[in-house]
Parts: sequence; structure tokens; C-alpha cells
Amino acid sequence: MPLFCKQCSDRRYPEYHETEKETLWLCKTCRNFTNAEDVIVREQTDEEREAVAKKLEEFDKTSNFPAEKLSRRKGVN
Repeated sequence: MPLFCKQCSDRRYPEYHETEKETLWLCKTCRNFTNAEDVIVREQTDEEREAVAKKLEEFDKTSNFPAEKLSRRKGVN
């Protein structure tokens, strides 16, 4: 598994793509995708970046997490 980028030594994140029918690993710094054999397949397109930004914005709008800190129950294993 290509967890770290060879070019910048930064962390890669897995993303499944329907078109390629496989999981590609994205380096957020270099913005390129690699396959499981650690070969650079292609770069991330502007459309893909915009789609990710839209999904993140939509998630921020619709998520409703409580503002207070969640506390752990005591005495439970």
C-alpha cells in the first residue's frame, strides 16, 4: 500500500473511483493519484477538487454536532 508519497514524503489518502473500478491513493500536496503498485496514474483535476470542496461545504451545512464536549461514562469497561 502506498501510504506515503515518494516525491514529498507526505501522507496519501485512499479514494475509490467508479470509472477506474479501483482504489486510487491521493497525495494532497502533489495532487496526484497512484495505484496499489505505487505507480503515478494521473493528476487530480480541477473538477474533482471543486466536487470535493462542494461535498465538504454541504457536510458543514448539514452536520449538527453538539457544541459541548462529550464526556465518557465512568465505571463502564
